[in-house]
Amino acid sequence: MSFSKESKIELLLSVTETADTAFAFLSGLFHGCGQLQKNSQGLSIALVSDLSELYPVVNSLAHNLYGDYLELEIEDDYVINKTTYYRITFPQDCSQRLLVDCGMLASNAGDYQINRGIDGNIVCSEETKTAFLRGAYIGCGTSSIRLSEREEEKTTSGYHLELTSHNYEFLSDLSSLLSEFGIFSKLVERKSLFVLYLKEAEAIKDLLALMGANNAVISLSNEMIRREKRNQINREVNCINANITKTVEASLKQVAAINTIISTVGLESLDEELQEVAMLRLANPEESLEGLLALSSIDLSKSGLNHRLKKLIRISEELK
Repeated sequence: MSFSKESKIELLLSVTETADTAFAFLSGLFHGCGQLQKNSQGLSIALVSDLSELYPVVNSLAHNLYGDYLELEIEDDYVINKTTYYRITFPQDCSQRLLVDCGMLASNAGDYQINRGIDGNIVCSEETKTAFLRGAYIGCGTSSIRLSEREEEKTTSGYHLELTSHNYEFLSDLSSLLSEFGIFSKLVERKSLFVLYLKEAEAIKDLLALMGANNAVISLSNEMIRREKRNQINREVNCINANITKTVEASLKQVAAINTIISTVGLESLDEELQEVAMLRLANPEESLEGLLALSSIDLSKSGLNHRLKKLIRISEELK
């Protein structure tokens, strides 16, 4: 199960709404995944989601608010994306009342007009604002975050959470609503959709915590720790490998220089100090400078040993 789906189910299982927060939650849902239809009898509304867990929650809210029970239909869309969708339809006689109560339908001189933005009367307190955010996220939120199943498993997904809609006003108002809680998002157009997204892990954690998805926050925090630990290990391994490569390359160059001296003028042409260093290197071509010093009785510092090896290289270059 994906990270976003798990977080949505967590939020659904914890929904205990008052009347005000229930309307805010439903308003967020309608904005996120609602479908509005108009026929000769008036307006009707349905919610379409891939979450089977959504129906019992919304059905309970509708019954508590209006005494109605909702209809559930299952739609298989295997041709396009192999996903099962659940259509939750509200009765015709309560759809219009519900839209008005959720701030999505405004009366103007006896005529009704669709409110494409977020009604400020619906999100007038911190509780109703967070309830609206829960509904909007459950309705149209997705995430590319992939959690590691094992400590050593490497995941390549970034930290990305987005809400998508055809309704620009809704997402623009939603961006402003998030900013009230110090969560700053980006709003872009992608083909025929508008996308509101967060790319910073801390911002995503703040949003999940604000909505009440505490288990998701813990899971994301643990994933961040695992990734940072793996990155630190990788950096250390890369550093070690780079040092090994550097040591090997230097040793090969030094051995080649010493062999040049041997084949031309011989080691006996060198002073005793350089002869001693040359023989030490030839006997231990794989060792670092520290390793050479540890294996010998030469009274030299690391820089002193390096200086003599460089001198051997200069001599070989002169001989060439």
